[in-house]
Parts: sequence; C-alpha cells; structure tokens
Amino acid sequence: MSQADLTFIQNCKQILQAGVSDAGQAVRPRWEDSTPAHTVRVFGLVNRYDLSEEFPALTLRRLSFKNSIKEILWIWQQKSNNVNELDTRIWDAWADETGSIGKAYGYQLGIKHKYPEGEFDQVDRALYDLKHNRSSRRILTNIYNHEDLHAMGLYPCAYSLTLGVTNGRLNAILNQRSQDFLAANNWNVCQYSVLVHMFARASGLEAGELIHVIADAHIYDRHIPIIEELIQKEPRPAPALKINPDVIDFYKFTVDDFTLEDYKPHPSKKYSGQIPVAI
Repeated sequence: MSQADLTFIQNCKQILQAGVSDAGQAVRPRWEDSTPAHTVRVFGLVNRYDLSEEFPALTLRRLSFKNSIKEILWIWQQKSNNVNELDTRIWDAWADETGSIGKAYGYQLGIKHKYPEGEFDQVDRALYDLKHNRSSRRILTNIYNHEDLHAMGLYPCAYSLTLGVTNGRLNAILNQRSQDFLAANNWNVCQYSVLVHMFARASGLEAGELIHVIADAHIYDRHIPIIEELIQKEPRPAPALKINPDVIDFYKFTVDDFTLEDYKPHPSKKYSGQIPVAI
C-alpha cells in the first residue's frame, strides 16, 4: 500500500485529535458566502518521502497530476508570475487585471544575483552547484523576500527548498509556512517530488528523499467531515513515476514527459464551494 496514504492519514488524525481550533478568533480567510473560514491546526509537521521507493501520490483520492506539474513548471521553469501563462485557474483569485500575481513565486526565482562565478538566478545557481559543487551545503532557494512582500498577490506558502547530495542521491527539504491539508497537501508533495526528479535528472543524480516541513498544517472547519470520510478508505498500492528518458535538460521538460503508471486511486468527489477565498 502507498506509504503516502499512511502518512496522510496519520497527519490528519494528529490535526483532528491534537490540533487547536481558531474558532472565535478573527481570521482572514472567508468562504464564498463570506462566513469566516476557521481551522483546526497544528504547528510543525515533518514528513519524509523516499522517492527511490515510491512516488507519493495519494490513492485515497485522485491527484490532478498533470495540473500539479503545470504549476510547478510555471513557477520553477518558466519563472512566471502571470496566470495567463498557466492554463489552470488555480491562481486567478490572486491576480490583478493583467494576470499578474506581483513579485511572487516565479518572479523571485528569476531574479539574477551576482556570485564569484557570474550572475545566476536561484534556479540556475542550484543547477550549477549540483553539477560543480555537489558537496556544498549552500544549495538552496528562498522566495520569501521581505522586501517584496508588499508587492505580492499572495505571500509564498511553499517558500524554501534546500538541496543536498549523498551517495549520488539528491535529497531536498521543502519548507512551507502554511498548508490547507485537504486541498494542498498531496498536491505540494507530488509536484515537489517531480521537481526533485527534474533537478536530479538534469544533474546526473538519482532522486533521494523529500523532507516536507509544514509550519502551520490546518484543516478548515467545512473540510473536517470530508477528511474524516477520506481517511476511512483503504490505501492502495502506490503508482510509479515514469519520466521521458530522452530529456535531461531542466528547461526542456514538458508536462507530457511525466506519467503515472498503475495509478488506481479511489474515486474522487467534487466539493463545490469548499475552497476558501483567501488563505
């Protein structure tokens, strides 16, 4: 059975049983009917996923795999901050009339910085070090730029990625300040797992461990019965990630170069009106 399913179930139970409710407090998120979107939350979840063992897609519900990859390519490969360049509508609520989300996400990754070896943006610097400085303890990206927060449509949620190489395996620590567990947990885990595979392939390495650190892990009040129903399902075997073997350039990957084999999740339900207007 999928280890990712077991991890998800354990996390959900921990949030529901040991979490603290913010009911009665002033909160920024709202449901579509303007009702405050309260949460049950825990602080400081840490999960480890061995990408050499399985691809951590939930089988409890179907992952929108292709859309998750489109988003990660939009941020990390295109380094874009305009939703008009992304054919999913996930980010529309954060964009202005031109489609811009301001100086957020891809914008930060595309800013060039000066180094002794020359000018690099954050992605290209990581790629350079993975090829030339594999023993480095300085291979990281960080898009939580305080100087530009005022100009961002949304403060970054997943904001920092630290990369490290051990025995030919590329490992990563993903730091996330906040996560809506129903909507985003497996989405983020899977898209950053794909990203680790991309960095590894482009650097002649094998994918190792993804360590996911979530500061504020929360379940929204209207999501609680959905989560309770979800974690009663029986986990199924994890799928296998297949990557086009002909692509080794980080910037040449497309969404069609990634497929999940033997992915047989439980049927998913659509939950209309269950996404908070702001997070």
